[in-house]
Amino acid sequence: MTLDALDRRIIAATQSGLPLTPQPYAVVAVQLKLTEDEVIARMADMQARGIIRRIALGPNHYALGMVAKGMSVWDVDDAHAESLGEKIGALPFVSHSYLRPRAEGWPYSLFAMIHGSTRDEVEEKRQVIETILGDAARANDILYSTRILKKTGMRISGGN
Repeated sequence: MTLDALDRRIIAATQSGLPLTPQPYAVVAVQLKLTEDEVIARMADMQARGIIRRIALGPNHYALGMVAKGMSVWDVDDAHAESLGEKIGALPFVSHSYLRPRAEGWPYSLFAMIHGSTRDEVEEKRQVIETILGDAARANDILYSTRILKKTGMRISGGN
């Protein structure tokens, strides 16, 4: 996967987010002295090549009042982990879920970030997940966030 100078300029111009306007690609195009179609085509190509993984809304949970969040971790039967993970990831209060390999002393393989306005609310939502997982969950825990260390994805510098 190689990036040419124009790819880098587009990434640098959009990596902090697209403008909140009806035509965000047109705004980026003007900034880069391109056409809107060129920006859209380049970004689609980078997405097809796996350089851009996704273009999505990234809400600020704190600004929305969702100040309690915890990473729930689950020891689930490996034979059902993927299908159960998809169900858990589809819940409206789970911002992301994923599978990770187990480690020595750490039996958990399914992770799901739960958001709520209080820890009690997060615990209630964890109970919902526990009900969905049923007997497939052998154990679980939750790791509460205490502060944000980084709230952005990877960044490239420059754009020249």
